[in-house]
Amino acid sequence: MGRFSLPDEAPQGLDSPVTARAIKVMSRVQVKLFQLTNGRVGSKWRVGAGFKKPVPTLLLEHRGRKSGRLFTTPLLFLDDGADLVIVASQGGLPKHPQWYRNLTAHPETRVRLRGRRDVAVVAREATGRERADLWPRLVELYADFAKYAAWTDREIPVVILTPRTGGSA
Repeated sequence: MGRFSLPDEAPQGLDSPVTARAIKVMSRVQVKLFQLTNGRVGSKWRVGAGFKKPVPTLLLEHRGRKSGRLFTTPLLFLDDGADLVIVASQGGLPKHPQWYRNLTAHPETRVRLRGRRDVAVVAREATGRERADLWPRLVELYADFAKYAAWTDREIPVVILTPRTGGSA
């Protein structure tokens, strides 16, 4: 394991309440910085495999499937023509992230990209051949996705965000 790489096995405590709380706080800070600077700060992920090869980040808005509350989550993304592709890896934890379950219930939403206001999108999960074609590109974008997949028994969902007609929300 290199100085800035992840171990081959899932680190102990990755799913602890303390780690979950720290991730929430860091995410909130990233969202706020992204919003205040229109993405000049917070639009690149520079952790893990992203340290040497920064990865573009977007802000995903999603509505709580139970609460109805609006949430904003920073996520790595792959540009795929007009579509944006995100990954519900949750660092290889055994459960899908909340944002994924929320998107499943409410697939029409918005994202914010660097230098752009909100873009209206509809989410759908990539399956079969489409997912198989996207996965190597996602691992090329952020190599740690491969480690996350090895750390979990679940198939990590790949989600495609397609701009809705009209483009902005």
